[in-house]
Amino acid sequence: MAGARGGLFLAVGLGAVHAAPALTAVLPRLRPLLGVGDRLDGERGFALTFDDGPHPQGTPEVLAELDRLGVQATFFLVGEQVLRYPSLAAEIAAAGHRVGVHCFSHRNLLARSPRRAVADIKRAEQAIAEATGIAPALYRPPYGVLSAAALAYAHTRGWRTYLWTAWGRDWEATATPASIARLLLRSAGPGGVGLLHDADHYSAPGSHRKTAAALGAICAGLAERGLAPRPL
Repeated sequence: MAGARGGLFLAVGLGAVHAAPALTAVLPRLRPLLGVGDRLDGERGFALTFDDGPHPQGTPEVLAELDRLGVQATFFLVGEQVLRYPSLAAEIAAAGHRVGVHCFSHRNLLARSPRRAVADIKRAEQAIAEATGIAPALYRPPYGVLSAAALAYAHTRGWRTYLWTAWGRDWEATATPASIARLLLRSAGPGGVGLLHDADHYSAPGSHRKTAAALGAICAGLAERGLAPRPL
């Protein structure tokens, strides 16, 4: 009986360690302690970041709008989508935008074992590097939920792990271009990081169109605050 209790306590302890970095999603004060970033270093600018692509419609729409606005951003790519649309991943990098690793398949890391979490990240890293010709150096987990194994792997690779300080909730079916811009700008401050999406693979159908349409108002609002949009 004592051995069974000891095994149970050990399992609970290991599980707590595995899940502990996930708290950074809701407790921003923990992020610096674990080496998780959400701000630009010494910058008054504001970082625009896009998750979940590439997407055959959404990525070209967002890229065209960023080009029109003269803005560069950061794209956290999904490996399974990079394999489907490698030319779009290459187009993102060729346009001068930064690319980072999001995942290979878009699942919460806490639903994976440590070994499978790392294997998923490695697959994504390889797919992105092969499609873009760039070794990614940035990482963001699906849903912003980290695990100990994923964070440790990012550290060993020398990657910067980033979450965000503002979002537009552009993945929701009820989102509009106006609501996306309003929500993101509500929390946008100097050195902040904004979360958007250039794809609807894992969100409301057609949501990428609303995101692209919101970019003009977002950049105008940032300019009013003296914040230049920039990549991480």
